[in-house]
Amino acid sequence: MKAFSQISIPHSDILQGRLTMDVFAADIWQVITGKAPADYLDRDLFFSKTYTTKGLKNLIEVAKLRIEGKGGDSVIQLQTPFGGGKTHALIALFHQTKQWGTKACVFDGTALNPKEAKPWEELEKQLTGKINLTKGNIAPGKEKLIEILAKNQPAIILMDEILEYATKAAGIKVGDSNLAAQTLAFIQELSGAVSTLDRVLLVITLPSSLIEHYDENAEKLYSALQKITGRTEKIYTPVEEDEIEHVIRKRLFQSVNETEVKKVVDGFVNYARSEGLLPEDEVQRYREKFLKSFPFKPEVIDVLYKKWGSFPTFQRTRGVLRLLSLVIFDLMDKKVPYIRLGDFELGNNEIRRELIKHIGQEWDSIIAQDITSKEAGAKIVDDNIGQAYRAYKLGSVVARTIFMYSFSGKGERGAGIRELKLATGQPEFSGPVIDSVINGLREKLFYLADDGLYFSNRPNLNRILLNREENVTRDEIIEEERALLEKFLMKKGYFSVYVWPDSHRDVAENPELKLAILKDNKPEREFLERHGDTPRIYRNTLIFLAPDLNQKPILHDFLRRLLALRSVESDEKLGLTESQKKEIKNKIKNHEQRLYEELRKYYRNVFLPARNGFRMIDLGLSTYGETFIDKEIYNRLRSESEILEKISAAVIKEKYLRENQFVSTKNLLETFWKTPGEIRIASADALKEGVREGVERGIFGLGYLEDGKPQCKYFKQAAVPEFSDDEIILRAEICQPGEAPTFAGEPGKTGEVREGEKPQVPPIPGGKETPTYKNLHLRVDVPRGRLSDLTRIINFINSKFTNCHIEMEIKAEGGEITISDYEDKIKEALRQAGIEVKFESNQSR
Repeated sequence: MKAFSQISIPHSDILQGRLTMDVFAADIWQVITGKAPADYLDRDLFFSKTYTTKGLKNLIEVAKLRIEGKGGDSVIQLQTPFGGGKTHALIALFHQTKQWGTKACVFDGTALNPKEAKPWEELEKQLTGKINLTKGNIAPGKEKLIEILAKNQPAIILMDEILEYATKAAGIKVGDSNLAAQTLAFIQELSGAVSTLDRVLLVITLPSSLIEHYDENAEKLYSALQKITGRTEKIYTPVEEDEIEHVIRKRLFQSVNETEVKKVVDGFVNYARSEGLLPEDEVQRYREKFLKSFPFKPEVIDVLYKKWGSFPTFQRTRGVLRLLSLVIFDLMDKKVPYIRLGDFELGNNEIRRELIKHIGQEWDSIIAQDITSKEAGAKIVDDNIGQAYRAYKLGSVVARTIFMYSFSGKGERGAGIRELKLATGQPEFSGPVIDSVINGLREKLFYLADDGLYFSNRPNLNRILLNREENVTRDEIIEEERALLEKFLMKKGYFSVYVWPDSHRDVAENPELKLAILKDNKPEREFLERHGDTPRIYRNTLIFLAPDLNQKPILHDFLRRLLALRSVESDEKLGLTESQKKEIKNKIKNHEQRLYEELRKYYRNVFLPARNGFRMIDLGLSTYGETFIDKEIYNRLRSESEILEKISAAVIKEKYLRENQFVSTKNLLETFWKTPGEIRIASADALKEGVREGVERGIFGLGYLEDGKPQCKYFKQAAVPEFSDDEIILRAEICQPGEAPTFAGEPGKTGEVREGEKPQVPPIPGGKETPTYKNLHLRVDVPRGRLSDLTRIINFINSKFTNCHIEMEIKAEGGEITISDYEDKIKEALRQAGIEVKFESNQSR
């Protein structure tokens, strides 16, 4: 789409950046004294930038009839909200008097000093060129006014801001009265005088908002003026609500290409319709509004007129025009197709000042904190929303839109999600992206209300939580971390567990499997070699779990937020709303559900004793559904044959009896316990069961050394080893010469075997004829919920081969995912993980 600035061409003052308030300040006194800007002083230029509303057209027609003596109202009061163009209408009438050849008298209560000028004296001076009949501080009376007006008709008297003059005049004593009372008397006399003449018109403006009445005394004067003028006046509204778009467009733009406007508007309306943002019964009305308001979206005019316009201090057309002109100037080089509320750049000092002067200076820091500073939450959402949408800066756009919807002089605030989508959407992205943006803003902004989509000057839960987080000490976090480790350990598990041992003497010396959970990122060698002052014997029973220190800040931030949440929940003095209490509970629940996952991201590296130090296994991410860290480690090591619950009889024979006639069972058991890098058994029962099986099946025999000679006592019969000093296993041929059992391909077991699975014989270390594969090529179909098993298998394969290339095909059906989630949570995650997507085929609805 074309940029709005190519379709709607702004007036030269906007293009040149001449955007000071006086350019938009309709000041009738400046006009009659020749000091006004050319936009108001030059009649033709003035009308070229003025949209002739129905009210203004009617006012001019009535005035013309009146001065021609053809009837019409003798006194007209102009009163309107939103500034509404009262003074602008007076200037239009003044310019018309020149064309009609009619005398004009102008009185501006803001320009004149009651000590120096009286309205009756100004009337006579401007109509006759001298002050004769009306001189003095006392109202001259109706008859004198009739005499002056009758001699100088046709005439139009234009009185602006008379209330301000009267308010100032109240401080000037006139006998037992004051000048304000005399001014009221004059207005009453003037209204009566005008009504007696056929070709004289009085047009007077009165404010419509209480803020313009200044004080309690001004209120009384206002009521008095209304009573006085109300007897003869007729109230005119120069600008109706449905004309404001025309007024704004006429003043700000010199030309608009309506053909191009229609293309842009139709394109957006079709998009909004397809996204479900416009119900069918609203489509045509919205299209018509957009055609009138372009290049501004209809929401821009509605929010300024109905929300901001309800602020008493915002009831000046000049303020609205200046604000919009600043926005136009700021966007001239941005190539946006139309102007949204979200395009009001709050980082622009002039634009921001035009807004916060109506709502309070404290909003300056709030805007910076949440929207405009480099660290603002909206900027963070800009970056986090995903690569495909970063150019649109949706976090800032949506935040600025919410800000503009947040204020109203009537107390109304905020917007609904559909309103926000309609106000911020563009055909280049789908509506659900805005949902993601809103969720991001809820998490990152400190002054976005907890109970709706509006800004508040009270900090929200995010801010409260941040303050609490700042008070959480390092010791509290460490204490919580330790408590979590102990929480996620089995009461009676597979290991004797030692959490954060200070030294090697804190880890027991015995044949049991031991899991030491460390603070450091790897175990010191002393843990393996010493126990206190003596050498450690049972070295192969040690297993270490160490943290990934890169993840430490992430875990500690997570725990800090959890502790802050609990602190806020328990603090009754905060006076949280029910909605906030509910949100705190939900956040705590969410954090507690993620505790194990976050802990495991940190504690993930297992170290096993090896022949030359330690061998590390990265556990990766936690297994879904797992809640005990020691159980997960045990299952992982068992699945990779790092821990055996039973040693296959075939392995025992091949590894220990191939080159030996016999082997001591006690020595064999202690080798497993003591020698780093040897087979690691869950308990002595693992060897006991393997020996029992081998003896019973005749793979080898069980006996004793008698006088240094092996004696077979058990062969092909039930027997359980006792691991005594003289107990041995010995070759089958010793037990029964000439008969060696066939055991090749004999099933063996490593750990548990799931039902239906075929047991596999593990590789036999040291065997001379162990069959091997030089390469593997597998294509697998992974059942739902079993991906973690595949991950463990891949890790095992990686440990055996130097080059392991994995290609994965993912097919997902029977559900749906938003395009934004696909882009942000799948493709972006793959990109960050360094995983290349070679092919994708996705079907949208």
